Amino acid sequence: MKMAVMPSTSLRSSVSKSQLKVSVLAGGIGEEREVSIQSGECICQALNKKDVNATLSDIAPGNLAALDEDGTDVFFPALHGKFGEDGELQTIMEKRNLIYTGSGPKASRLAFDKMAGKARFKNANVKVPRALLFNPDLSLKEFKKQIKWKSDRFVVKPIRQGSSVGVSIVSGLDEAFTTAAATYRQFGNCMIEEHIPGREVTVGILCNDALPIIEIRPRETFYNYHSKYIDDQTDYLFDTITDASLAVAIQQDALHCFNALGCRDFARVDFILGDNGEAYALEINTIPGFTSHSLLPKAAAKAGFSMGQLCVKIIESAVERKR
Repeated sequence: MKMAVMPSTSLRSSVSKSQLKVSVLAGGIGEEREVSIQSGECICQALNKKDVNATLSDIAPGNLAALDEDGTDVFFPALHGKFGEDGELQTIMEKRNLIYTGSGPKASRLAFDKMAGKARFKNANVKVPRALLFNPDLSLKEFKKQIKWKSDRFVVKPIRQGSSVGVSIVSGLDEAFTTAAATYRQFGNCMIEEHIPGREVTVGILCNDALPIIEIRPRETFYNYHSKYIDDQTDYLFDTITDASLAVAIQQDALHCFNALGCRDFARVDFILGDNGEAYALEINTIPGFTSHSLLPKAAAKAGFSMGQLCVKIIESAVERKR
């Protein structure tokens, strides 16, 4: 397994850092718009400190002016959720033959669809929780017949949302059915997943290297939107998995997930480390947050990368790929 390498200090391209013009794309149209802007601001500040000419651009399907700016060398999408992580923006940039960071359209679409991503993980021999796509046309009785596993608790998730938007943990099949119906009405397609008691851990991937594992201990029931971006009391802990072989296995599984979807440059894979000692992959985030609360920068810092070095390395990867 490839582990995180020491940070690079030079941008490997025909353009020096002082000449490089980077447009950080943020905003978008999803529920995570404000978080996206925060991420974009943090990326810009970090790159400017590394003498990279980075500017923040608000972008949306009806406002693509940022893609037409003269002299931009690299685009750095920092959009979370709709239009940013679902492959739509990446498709537009591919058609324009632009250099941009992160995963391409296909990998983005697969990762954004939790059921599709889960299927790829499973095919890569990574353990995943059992799950069912909710059918709003079924009665409660028919719904109960579809659940083939025994569980007292379930997780209801929108298929295509990020940052735990719309995620609920419920007790019993009746509540699972009611919550899924409400989630479907609000967000569209959703899934019912078995709830696995255990610890929440995450693994950042940087240019095909696995970063140190972070264990997340929220004050709330689970690592929800409030815990991620608002609550300063969420604990982010390193070196809590004392079994070295288990830690390596989780990092390997993260890389398997990353490669199974064809991701590029960076991502973050979320797991539940069950009380039974088994790790289950939940999802992969192709554009994780870059805020002060965000996990990828924390893991990169543990590996020796400043925020600026992290962003520069991601840009290096995009430039080298285009060359």
